[in-house]
Amino acid sequence: MSSTRDELARPSEARFVTTHWSVVLAARGLHPSQSTQALELLCKTYWFPLYAFVRRQGNSPADAQDLTQEFFARLLQREWLKTVAEAKGKFRTYLLVLLKRFLADEWDRSCAQKRGAGRVFSVDWSAAENLFSQQAVEHLTPERIFEQRWALALLDRAYTELQREYTEQEGAELFEALRFALNGSRNSLPYTELAKRLKMTEGAVKVAAHRLRQRFRKVLRGVISETVSTPDEIEEELRHLLLALI
Repeated sequence: MSSTRDELARPSEARFVTTHWSVVLAARGLHPSQSTQALELLCKTYWFPLYAFVRRQGNSPADAQDLTQEFFARLLQREWLKTVAEAKGKFRTYLLVLLKRFLADEWDRSCAQKRGAGRVFSVDWSAAENLFSQQAVEHLTPERIFEQRWALALLDRAYTELQREYTEQEGAELFEALRFALNGSRNSLPYTELAKRLKMTEGAVKVAAHRLRQRFRKVLRGVISETVSTPDEIEEELRHLLLALI
């Protein structure tokens, strides 16, 4: 992934205009159905980095679950998203600032509420806690944990989008055979054997693997563009994402 930054092509201004912070901006719209759908997508994409942050603060799994749920509920109830259009910078930073304020100022009051009263989305908390336990590193700060989870969430979203695209256009078999190229690992099969399996020439397989990597980088840039304010911030955020994974 070290060469990712240099090889990514910049998206057009038109694409950026239609995607930057699109989920967040839609979530503060006037139509309830649009807001609900947008918030559901936002929660599903970014809830785990926030949950990991809350857990790393020393909260129990049960309290972290309630805090994360309540935070997303209040995100709309308190109309915090109205300030998004005026905000500069990255949505990642904006969300974390809001979460810190919530944890500092709001949790004492919300403790009196019935557990789960603010629930706005469904999550497999057992699986989430297992994932947190497996990946949590004791020496990392809550902020560092959040950054890593955020980076992985963006990569996972880009991977899922690429898989869907290739399955529809190129076929699931080709994607499954070549996905090793996305993380830089070596395939268990030599290119000659892989070519036979796919009924392609060895050269064509190598070209297909190269194109898959290129497409992943473009998809990842598109995902990142949705979380920053301007096209100029994409490169900076990409560098930050890669550093967070080290």
